Amino acid sequence: MTAIRLAGAGRTYAIYSHPFDRLLEILTKRPRRREIDALRPTDLEVPKGQVLGLIGSNGAGKSTLLKLIAATLSPSTGEVRVAGSVGALLELGGGFHPDMTGRDNVFLKGAIMGVPREEMRSRYQEITAFAGIGDFMDQPLKTYSSGMFMRLAFAVATCVEPDILLIDEALSVGDGAFARKSFDRIMQFKAAGRTILFCSHSLYQVEAICDRVVWLDRGAVRGDGEPAAVVAAYNDFLDGKSRPQEPVAAVEAVAAPPEPEAGPPPSSGRRPARLHRVKISADGVVGPRLTLRTGESDLEIQCEFVADSSIANPTLAATIARTDGQVVCSAGSRNDGVVLDRGANGRGRVGLCFPRLALLKGTYVVNVYLLCEHAIHCYDKALMVAELQVAQKGLEQGLVSLPRQWQVGPDDG
Repeated sequence: MTAIRLAGAGRTYAIYSHPFDRLLEILTKRPRRREIDALRPTDLEVPKGQVLGLIGSNGAGKSTLLKLIAATLSPSTGEVRVAGSVGALLELGGGFHPDMTGRDNVFLKGAIMGVPREEMRSRYQEITAFAGIGDFMDQPLKTYSSGMFMRLAFAVATCVEPDILLIDEALSVGDGAFARKSFDRIMQFKAAGRTILFCSHSLYQVEAICDRVVWLDRGAVRGDGEPAAVVAAYNDFLDGKSRPQEPVAAVEAVAAPPEPEAGPPPSSGRRPARLHRVKISADGVVGPRLTLRTGESDLEIQCEFVADSSIANPTLAATIARTDGQVVCSAGSRNDGVVLDRGANGRGRVGLCFPRLALLKGTYVVNVYLLCEHAIHCYDKALMVAELQVAQKGLEQGLVSLPRQWQVGPDDG
């Protein structure tokens, strides 16, 4: 069964150079505008129960596509058909009024979504419990922080359990505890067989969560298929683009807590798990910049973390990347079948060693991530925690020195 069908659906915007050009166009009946295709005519079918990821650069048409499906925009060409109710979390402020209280906005948004007031009243306690903003439910939305706003918007959009859930980078806002709750709810929707369209720049999450990925570029579909293949093609496309460089962190990266927000008690924003200390060493030498030799040096990563007893044991992952951001290799405790342990105080340690590092000459950086038990949701991270200068003997080319065997002998033909 098809949940969403786009048949030649596109959206075009008219751009005028001056405010009076629109009036002059009407009076003279001569065009004084230029048109921009936010989304070119597109054919797309999404089966019921599929989790579809949308990727692409800013301005590629992802948000426009979601708004057409949510019916907050009408197509300039073609048609969009949706089977079932839609819960959309597309942008802050959509369907909310800043001068109304959080409580009143819950019922306003419910009315916009077509949910009867009695049903919203029965779900109100669930919404407020999930949002976790306490007495601020009776305060005007204009007094909310962005994180509080997003918590309420997500709670309302998902409380009615829509047949189709549209998410546009919504999980990038909010504290760690809320992000985990939101992630769990999305996974519950997926397990229940609901249709989800997930738009995100987090390619790792897109590949891990989605059954299918569509890559949009300049308003047109450039790739559509199995997540790993489409994400790989998109990464190849991005390879030629420069990426901003971040300064290398200190030897022991201690993750700072998020800035406190106005509103709920600070404890509600506490991350369920965090990195306490990350230490990188090579051949017994600790430092933010290390020198290694190909096939000779051992690279060691030592991490200390703290996790609430209310969550499952977290997992840890590390990547070694080039300075342009291209990941050369990675290791994850879940992928390798390693279970992290922690004491009664929630603290734990984990060590990871790359013996006789196979990287060839060049400059690399180390990134460390503390993840959920599924190795999808990121609790905390220490980026570019160390810089590696790798030297080599010989003239091998490439990124790594792979094990090999040679066989030689005379050819007696």
